[in-house]
Amino acid sequence: MSAIESLTTHLVSLSTPRPYSAAVEHPFLTAAGLGTLPPALLSLYLSQDRIYAAHAYPAFIGRLLAVIPFSSLDDLDSEAERRNQRIVQMLCGAVQNVVREVNFFGETAKTWNLQLKGWKERKATRDYTAEMARVGAEARLEDGLVFLWAMERVYLDAWRYVGSLKPICTSESEQSTAPAIAELVSNWTNPEFVAFVDDLADIVNSLEIQPGSSAWLRAEQIWARVVELEEAFWPIGGEELISLGSSDLVPET
Repeated sequence: MSAIESLTTHLVSLSTPRPYSAAVEHPFLTAAGLGTLPPALLSLYLSQDRIYAAHAYPAFIGRLLAVIPFSSLDDLDSEAERRNQRIVQMLCGAVQNVVREVNFFGETAKTWNLQLKGWKERKATRDYTAEMARVGAEARLEDGLVFLWAMERVYLDAWRYVGSLKPICTSESEQSTAPAIAELVSNWTNPEFVAFVDDLADIVNSLEIQPGSSAWLRAEQIWARVVELEEAFWPIGGEELISLGSSDLVPET
């Protein structure tokens, strides 16, 4: 297998300081899949994911668009021009997806009586968005694309795990988060999202990053850091009791 074909596979196979399972089989995700996740904890999570999606993600994509190495010296039919245009199309699609996703958060919260307002920003959220800003500011397109693929790949695997579990209780009472979780699973495991993640992997592999190169080693570091950040991003049971921005705000259930 060539290096071009194997970079993303290599990254997924790495033994990282924080094991991959810690990010994609987190207790939050297990509770979600088993139908035991409290509405307030789900509300806290959605509020943080909205910050990530509505604020940090578009800015990150914008930085990647700004460093695509276009050159008037590249022929219209050259491999470099075709790849650059493909990256533009993929990144523009990512922005469209995240705009839809932000609206999806609001619609999901309204439908299932979850509260997005009033929550404090978690340290894990700040750490994640700060790392996105740092990677974007360094203006290395290959690093940014690896980071983007890594984030989306972990999310796909995490929600696949949730979908693989069977709820302990199938009750659809007011306290049940199972219907909302089912919508989240569908959103992040549907064929369109799988195709998006696969396309990202193909683009990353097309960069021809060579084993042992500085870009290869940075890719390994990026993967390990994303696994660490994703693990921390899932809230822990009990956080919802102390994470409201104001004592007079009570999460709806």
